[in-house]
Amino acid sequence: MRIEHDDENDVAYIYLVDRIAAGEAARQVVVEADGVPGEVILDLDGQGALLGIEILGASHILRPETLATAHDDAAAE
Repeated sequence: MRIEHDDENDVAYIYLVDRIAAGEAARQVVVEADGVPGEVILDLDGQGALLGIEILGASHILRPETLATAHDDAAAE
């Protein structure tokens, strides 16, 4: 598992697999919960297995110590 965080856009992605191939995330499910100050989207493969989690407004949802372990995906480009 690894976490990437785009500081500028405050978007985090939690990879639950080593890598997600193009088109492998066949379905996205938005998790709706009252009082959550952001958006959580689950990426599932064709068989329904969870590949990763996208978090919009990550600094409002994740703990600071969790974000501190994240890699800056903009730096990787």
